[in-house]
Amino acid sequence: MRITVTLDPDVDTLLRKEVRRRGEPFKQVLNNAIRAGLRNMKPRDGGFVPLVFDMGKPRVDLTKAVALADSLEDEELIGGYRRRR
Repeated sequence: MRITVTLDPDVDTLLRKEVRRRGEPFKQVLNNAIRAGLRNMKPRDGGFVPLVFDMGKPRVDLTKAVALADSLEDEELIGGYRRRR
């Protein structure tokens, strides 16, 4: 399969040195390097585990959190309009 890949300059240098050292074609050295790297990859340990903390009881009644957020946003917008005058 033909594919275009952009190599970092240091990777290009390492590959070209290895081509000269082995006397093998660039394509072969690149494929062997990728195979070796992929074989040695370790599977990830499970999924992402977020850090969680007990923050205690809420100090505000959260049953009306959306209404509170709307009210605060309205106050901020009104304050912005007044400052522009």
